[in-house]
Amino acid sequence: MNIGPFQIIIIALVILVLFGRGRISEMMGDFGKGVKSFRQGLNEDEKTPHKPEAARIEGPVHEAKPAGETTADKSAR
Repeated sequence: MNIGPFQIIIIALVILVLFGRGRISEMMGDFGKGVKSFRQGLNEDEKTPHKPEAARIEGPVHEAKPAGETTADKSAR
């Protein structure tokens, strides 16, 4: 089944009636802002220098207790 110009016009009119002209233009504006923000994010990633390997933190961030030294084990003794 081929979609002709008459069917496209009917679909466009139904969408216009359901959403209204103001809501459609608002959605398109939001879509444009999203695309612009996405492109800016991509450009910022390219401009941000990456940290060298020596600047990374080595070793554990916090000290973990062994499994045998939990508070539950101390109260059972």
